Amino acid sequence: MKILDSSKKNFYNELDKILERRKVVDRSTLKIVDKIINDVRKNKDNALIKYEKRFNANSRIIPSDKDISKAIKLINPKIKKAIDDTCRRVKDWHLKQKPKDIFYKDNLNNKFYYKNKAINSTACYVPGNLPSSLIMSATPAIIAGVKRIVLCTPSLNGKLNGSVYYAAKKLGIKEYYSLGGASAIMALAMGTKKVKAVNKIVGAGSKWVALAKKKVFLEGLCGVESANYGPSEILVIGDSFTSPDIAASSMIAQSEHSGDNLAVLLTKDKKFIGKIKLSIKNQLKDLPRNKIARKSLDNYGAIIHVKNDRKIISICNHIGPEHIEILSRNFKKYLNKNLIAGSVCIGPYSSMALSDYGPTQHSLPTISSAKFSSGLGVKDFITQTSYNELSKKGVAKLGKNGILLSEIESLIGHTRSIKKRMEKK
Repeated sequence: MKILDSSKKNFYNELDKILERRKVVDRSTLKIVDKIINDVRKNKDNALIKYEKRFNANSRIIPSDKDISKAIKLINPKIKKAIDDTCRRVKDWHLKQKPKDIFYKDNLNNKFYYKNKAINSTACYVPGNLPSSLIMSATPAIIAGVKRIVLCTPSLNGKLNGSVYYAAKKLGIKEYYSLGGASAIMALAMGTKKVKAVNKIVGAGSKWVALAKKKVFLEGLCGVESANYGPSEILVIGDSFTSPDIAASSMIAQSEHSGDNLAVLLTKDKKFIGKIKLSIKNQLKDLPRNKIARKSLDNYGAIIHVKNDRKIISICNHIGPEHIEILSRNFKKYLNKNLIAGSVCIGPYSSMALSDYGPTQHSLPTISSAKFSSGLGVKDFITQTSYNELSKKGVAKLGKNGILLSEIESLIGHTRSIKKRMEKK
């Protein structure tokens, strides 16, 4: 893990070395994704089965009701209740996001409308063991009014994950595909005999999945989220009053996802640096996923000494992380600052790990895309259409400006079209 001093001249260069490494697209990965996408394009279901057998020990694209029921029966009742409670809380939160239609009439009796309409279909791509990811991606789609919501989730060593399918049943999802990786994304975007195409694909996944989603979007096959949903990130702000064990646990929690997650801590207290290092070392010892977390912290972990709050805000906004945890004693002083992040947890009791289970969204922008986009929400499943209904008086008045502007833009067809309306009796 890197120890950085923000007062050094080369500080931002050193920080950017860590950040930029995560943005580089590995050419070999891109080649593999291209190959898989083109294979599915050409061979469709045969290609899907080939990749499912190779990567997921699975030979069935559509799981049977019997197998789903069997998997669900194996779930601990307490897990079912946790899923039930999470579904309810996430729904309550996202209900507040539903946008309203707009109607406006001006003094010329011109009428303008802005109507919200749900997209027709969406696929929720869910890694094989994450029911919370399905809840987070499907709930806003349900509230938006999407009629067809599809679950696409890979099996794990040929076995269905009962908790994911239980969540699907709870959410009212009735269409399932046991598929994973780039091949699943292409099938959902393009459609095959067994897989029906969708308008949009959402949800977290591997780097192969993320690249495949970008590719199908660029080809115009279907929509995807506006943000970059890549490897997880956390930035922790701590001071001498912060529990090093709590701060360390937050950094480890994000690092255990995969070996390319970002974990950064900012502190004005130099003594705290040693404490956090020791706590991370101790907590990693008995962590089941310690190899993954160690790799992540070694390559993308950083503890930064910062002299003042102004610099803390500056570094936060330079990174634009997925998550920020404010664990310093006077955490309220940061609340009136314009922090750039997908999600912010405030105070010692607000665990980012717990926020992953709602009610707020955990499908959040990564790789600095919080600078221009937001987490998944109801708006992601809605299209907005504007309507213009001009009156005779309105076109007579507004048409004069339209003619002047179209003429200076050398769009004479526009000019003539406006004049035709103005001349209409």
